[in-house]
Amino acid sequence: MQDLLVMKFGGTSMGSAESLRTVTSICRQEFSARPTVVTVSAMSKITDLLLDAMHRAERGDDEGMQEVISRIAKRHNETCDLLLPPDRAEETKEKIASLLLRFDEISRGMSLLRERPPRALDEALTIGELMSATLLVDFLESEGQPAKVVAGYEVIVTDAIHGNATPRMELTSFKCKEVLYPLVGSGVLPIVTGFCGATEQGDITTLGRGGSDFTATILAAGLESKEVWIWTDVDGIMSADPRMVSDARVLQEITYNEAAELAYNGAKVLHPRTLMPLTTKGIPLWSKNTFNPTYPGTQIVARSTERHGARAVTSSTNVVLINVEPASPAINPSLLMARCLEAMARVNAEVITFSSSSFRQSFCFLVRRNELAEAMQSVETVLALEINHGYIRPIQVNDDVGLLAVVGEGMKGESGLAGRVFTAISRENINISAISQGSSELTIAIIVRRADIEAAVKAVHAECRLGELQA
Repeated sequence: MQDLLVMKFGGTSMGSAESLRTVTSICRQEFSARPTVVTVSAMSKITDLLLDAMHRAERGDDEGMQEVISRIAKRHNETCDLLLPPDRAEETKEKIASLLLRFDEISRGMSLLRERPPRALDEALTIGELMSATLLVDFLESEGQPAKVVAGYEVIVTDAIHGNATPRMELTSFKCKEVLYPLVGSGVLPIVTGFCGATEQGDITTLGRGGSDFTATILAAGLESKEVWIWTDVDGIMSADPRMVSDARVLQEITYNEAAELAYNGAKVLHPRTLMPLTTKGIPLWSKNTFNPTYPGTQIVARSTERHGARAVTSSTNVVLINVEPASPAINPSLLMARCLEAMARVNAEVITFSSSSFRQSFCFLVRRNELAEAMQSVETVLALEINHGYIRPIQVNDDVGLLAVVGEGMKGESGLAGRVFTAISRENINISAISQGSSELTIAIIVRRADIEAAVKAVHAECRLGELQA
């Protein structure tokens, strides 16, 4: 199918009757111009409420669980009343009630078991997207546009890793074309629920962090679309966090690699896994603003036409630094590093940066704060013998740190850039705790005190003149 567009609308875009009217307008306009497939997130905060209800069920708090379910129903029902004529609104409310009844059944099972089995958790979480898709489809049809809810698990085939499933693209492509092409060809706009898939045996799975964005790129690759538009509540991907830097600008164009590095190092950009289905086919992606639809946004492509070098600076304070230092020269430092990394892999914890000294053979690595407990337990288990015999010093954890990352394709071609970055930070009297730079020089990662992050970001943004349009 030629010129196919895949669009995805996030939680804020789906979050109210007013925003749903805007989404409907965009969908009708694009579908009238060319073949279009849409995927949607749950309404903003609904996934959190579903998780809250299941936490309460797991604790045996049935009354609390029902109270949360009532809040979810109320929000969707109020949106129905604002969007739809009374008779149509009642029909939609019945559909919402049916979906919440299924959620209630799953949650009651968790209450009896006093646990949340991964398979049941995944099925329950899909209810949020099913409700938002139902609202959008019913409103589209009330406006004269034929549309249909398509559950993500009807078209996306995954492995059996509940909570973080990976698509099996050959099977997915077949199912996408089999289900979605006929709908589009007959003038029906498919609204696909994001965040979920199913195994070949039919067990529902979820796609993990950034799952609804991931759904859009999986569909785009499976349908061989011309491009993908991800609609959010910001104008595009920016050169820095505008809450920190007043002259941060929207980037007109960045590469897949730059977007992935920005996301990995803390920017609220597409998760690196989201971009993977697009890279092999070279499908471009646009990040656009639902509430400012005429603004072009940011295009993410395989290769950028803009000048190489530093493109953006991002930061994160949701990190901690783990320091390991041998106490005996008998310890093989390379083996010690390998065993630490193995310990991290055992609990699937990300090593964001890694830095070592050349003389004392001490080393440090940065992990996400929410993964610290599991990471430390794993490291201490793997190194128990060395710790007990005093071959390594007590492992130190520094939680008063923040990560700053300068990102740009081909920064190694910009002479003196690293020196300028470090000098700009030092002018602010900020001490650098650790530095990491990959062989591709796509990212310079710098660790400083948490309190110094904002000043460091401002200094680097100004030094690299990232607020200026670059030819």
